Amino acid sequence: MEESTRLGYCIVAGSFVTFQFFFSAVSPQLSLALSRRYCGLTAVKKCEWNSRCVSTLHALIVGLFCVYILLFDGAINANPIWGDPYLVKLNVAITCGYLLYDLLLLLRYWKMLGDSLFVCHHLVALYAYGYVLSRGVLPYFANFRLLSELSTPFVNLRWFFDTVGQPRSSWFVLANGLAMTVVFFLVRIAVIPSYYARVLAWHGTPEYARLGLAVQVAWIVPSLALEVLNLVWMYKIIRGFYRAFCRSQERKAACSHGD
Repeated sequence: MEESTRLGYCIVAGSFVTFQFFFSAVSPQLSLALSRRYCGLTAVKKCEWNSRCVSTLHALIVGLFCVYILLFDGAINANPIWGDPYLVKLNVAITCGYLLYDLLLLLRYWKMLGDSLFVCHHLVALYAYGYVLSRGVLPYFANFRLLSELSTPFVNLRWFFDTVGQPRSSWFVLANGLAMTVVFFLVRIAVIPSYYARVLAWHGTPEYARLGLAVQVAWIVPSLALEVLNLVWMYKIIRGFYRAFCRSQERKAACSHGD
C-alpha cells in the first residue's frame, strides 16, 4: 500500500472522529454561547442544528482546499486522470470521513433526520471516492466535484435564519438568499460545460482506457445524476428567492401606502 493511500485512510478515520466530536461536544456549547434561541429548541431541532454546524465546517474546509488545489496543483491540471493525487487524496479523505460520520448520524437519528436520498448519495459518493483513495485515479475530477461544497454554508445559514424566526422578507435573509443563489449557480451549474469539456477531451485516450469499465461507470453515471439533482435544486432555490423577494416588495408597498 502506498504511503499516500495509508495516510488517506488515517485521515478518513481522523476526520470521522473529529466531526463526531464537533457534533457531540463543540457545536452544542458553541451554539449556546452564540445564540440564545438554541436553548429553547426541541431535541429534533438541536440535532439538526448541530448537524448543520458540522456540515458548514466540513464545507468550508473542503471547499477552500479544493480551490487551492485547482489553482496551484499543476500535476492534476496537466493530467486530470492519472496526475499525482497526493493533495486530492487528503481532501477526499476528509470528505469520506465526513460522509461516514453523517451516514452514521442519519441511521442513528433516523426518525429525526432520516432521508433515503441522502443515504443513497453518501453511499454512491463513498463508492466513487473509494477509487480515488485506493487507486489514485481521476484526481482532478474528484476534486472538482468538491467545489460544490462552497454553496453549503449559505444553504445552512438559510435554515438557521428560519429556525430562529428571522422573517424571510428581512434584509439578512434576502442577502443570504441572493448569495446562496449566485454561489450555487457558479459552483454547481456554471461549471458544468467546462467539466464535461474536460471529460470529452480525455475520453477515448489511452489514459481513459486504463481506468477500466468499473471506474468509468463509477465516474460518469453519478456525475450525470448529480447534474440532474443540481438543476432541480437550482430551480427550487431561484423560485424560493423570487417568492421571498416579491413578499418583501409587497410589504414595502403596503407600508408606504399606509403612510
